[in-house]
Amino acid sequence: MDETSSLALAGVAGLLLGAIFFGGLWWTVHKGVSSPRPALWFVGGVVVRMIIALAGFHFVGREHWERLLLCLLGFVVARLIVTWVTRSPGKTQNYPTQEAGHAP
Repeated sequence: MDETSSLALAGVAGLLLGAIFFGGLWWTVHKGVSSPRPALWFVGGVVVRMIIALAGFHFVGREHWERLLLCLLGFVVARLIVTWVTRSPGKTQNYPTQEAGHAP
């Protein structure tokens, strides 16, 4: 396999790892807030997601910093995509137009 296709696959692997990590985070939060035992969901979720992400980065990188960097880039792009896909419809952020006054 040539270097270009190896780097492209590293970026795709980063996208997949990021989708699993951040999609799993979204799913864990939704399940955890309605669960009678949310700590189990949150702790279990972070452990599983970290094991998958770290194992994926280790497997993709394999002593090649270029592949590791592209995998990380794909991971960050997946975060942006998952955040965009899972946002609440019709919910906008309202920023204050003026800073609140302080007491003298």
